[in-house]
Amino acid sequence: MERTKILVVGGGFAGVECARALERRLAPYEAEISLVTPTNYQLYLPLLPQLASGVLTPQSLAPPLRRVLRRTQLVPGFAVGVDTEAKVCVTRMITGELVNLDYDHIVLTPGSVTRRFDIPGLDEHARGMKTLAEAAYVRDHVIAQLDLANCSNDPEERASRLQFVVVGGGYAGTETVAGLQRLTNNAAKRYQNIDPSQIRWHLLDVAPKLMPELGEELGNHALRILRMRGTQVSLGVSVASVDDKSVTLTDNRVLPSRTLIWTAGVVASPLMETLEAETSRGRLVVDSDLTVPGREGVMAVGDAAAVPDLEQDEEGAVCPPTAQHASRQGKHAAQNLVARLHGEPTTPYRHRDLGLVVDLAGRDAVANPMGFELSGMSAQLVTRSYHLLSLRTGTARLRTAANWALNATTGDDFVRIGFLNHRPVTLGDFERTGDYLTPDEMRARTRPEQPAAA
Repeated sequence: MERTKILVVGGGFAGVECARALERRLAPYEAEISLVTPTNYQLYLPLLPQLASGVLTPQSLAPPLRRVLRRTQLVPGFAVGVDTEAKVCVTRMITGELVNLDYDHIVLTPGSVTRRFDIPGLDEHARGMKTLAEAAYVRDHVIAQLDLANCSNDPEERASRLQFVVVGGGYAGTETVAGLQRLTNNAAKRYQNIDPSQIRWHLLDVAPKLMPELGEELGNHALRILRMRGTQVSLGVSVASVDDKSVTLTDNRVLPSRTLIWTAGVVASPLMETLEAETSRGRLVVDSDLTVPGREGVMAVGDAAAVPDLEQDEEGAVCPPTAQHASRQGKHAAQNLVARLHGEPTTPYRHRDLGLVVDLAGRDAVANPMGFELSGMSAQLVTRSYHLLSLRTGTARLRTAANWALNATTGDDFVRIGFLNHRPVTLGDFERTGDYLTPDEMRARTRPEQPAAA
């Protein structure tokens, strides 16, 4: 009997949990499971700021998939288009070659990409915090600014290299500025020509409050901590333009700076647009059982799917794009897919949000687990315990705990690895957002006998 071909697209929280659950629930003779992902690890995104600030090593937050998945075939590439009528997923391999992957059932978990705006100079000069490569690059870049400022005799150049701008007042931007400011302040003590008081960090957000999802009290507590450390937090403000030496703000201020870190939210992967199916703010609309309406054999979960939030009273509410929802949706998608294959009924996805945790570096953190508001060391204990439990392998947990202990006792060595320092890079370079096919390009590849749409 021919095995059912199941294709999971995306190696993040949702995709890996889906593939793991399918391995457990389906016998090898029942299904051939493949996972399309450009990397051979599962990235734990919430800890990326700690990689950038040197607290953790890459292996700590990127456990290899072959430790997690036993019989899933890993396809080293990323999906650039899906033809649901022909049941073909076009994948760009890491060599650049395009290949067609046939499937019987597909689970789309491509995640999200950094949200960008039409701001002059943004794509060329901003740096993101969405991938392992971006976090490593940001760390190299920030330390390079200290090295260059230390040997410069030009006061204007020194000032611009020692001024850093982070955009985005959510937990990603807040953790990034908290961790990197701690890095630069500690590093400055080892430079003969840099006074720590010369280093300036700015955090910008168009929203009137910092991390509103945490609640007003915890958001204000985090704001006080950042400002006490010297971060200049500007709310209701964003970037008007950026070039290689300055950042112009919407309130007409011009900040001399060579560093703009962009964490102003995410949008669904451009892959979802290739399906020509209904979307909501870029996220693919799905039913409560995680199937895509009118598309046979197609399911979607995670950041790129508008999954109905049945725990909310608000009509039309969808689950937020968080790791806890993505991992649980991945498991539920596998459960429902197995039910369909066995002729059993599917069930709707339900999960009440467990709260958020935000590491402010050092001993500071804020968290609201199950609605209980915590700050300080108690919040830090909850935050780090949550991260350890969420990491997929025991090896990753051990590495992470050891890195935390080592950093707390010995500090950082502030080493640059020279990553991509030979050429300028853009936001699009890291996330490959320009590589996706249009619907017409998809049809020309998967159904060449049919004429392109007028």
